Amino acid sequence: MIRLTDVAKEYPRSGTALAQISFQVKKGEFVFLTGPSGSGKTTILKLLYMDDKPNRGEVWVNGVSSTTASGREISRLRRRIGIVFQDFRLLEDRTAEANVRFALEVTGAPKATIRAKVSRALTQVGLASKATSYPRELSGGEQQRVAIARSLINDPFVLIADEPTGNLDERATRGVFQLLRDINSSGTAVIMATHDLDLVRRSNYRTIELNHGRLVFDSAESPLSPRPSDPTMAEVEAAGDTQEKS
Repeated sequence: MIRLTDVAKEYPRSGTALAQISFQVKKGEFVFLTGPSGSGKTTILKLLYMDDKPNRGEVWVNGVSSTTASGREISRLRRRIGIVFQDFRLLEDRTAEANVRFALEVTGAPKATIRAKVSRALTQVGLASKATSYPRELSGGEQQRVAIARSLINDPFVLIADEPTGNLDERATRGVFQLLRDINSSGTAVIMATHDLDLVRRSNYRTIELNHGRLVFDSAESPLSPRPSDPTMAEVEAAGDTQEKS
């Protein structure tokens, strides 16, 4: 479903973001993408929804190649990819329902289809009773659930989540993570970038760790190897807590 082959990405000012990254994600898989700030997590996510292209190597997503994809093919692909960010990115002057509906309105979908899908998405994330609430009237966890509902509206084959619990307290984090697990259980692949190693350790999902743009650990390749440890991550952070390259 997703394949990266010898992918490299460089930026004129910040230099190498990724160096010879190769891995695959299967249909319906749940994958944690971990590593310190600046390790390349966000860069990989941008390559997956083709907001950017690699300088070398190739990214395949659901049959679409980064080397040959046209603008139209990329637009169609993105409609089948759910994307969730750390900062929610909700429209403050629209209700929860309207925020979710907007993702379908821009595609010109029939009104009856929009109503049914919006209702289903809000119910799926447990916010049917908050449909008419504005973002300012919702907690951080509820706002993230609205963002997740919006990402589900087009029945994505994969949900890409960039630090989705980064702005949430522990209780909200547990709720959002459980929601992502439920979504994955229904057949949608989930790729979640996170700094929360406690969250990673408490699960049995595949973990891919990056460091300075290189893949340094993949539990699918080394199932008996120890998971990323706090001391190791702390040492990397101390060596240079730079901003995530994007």
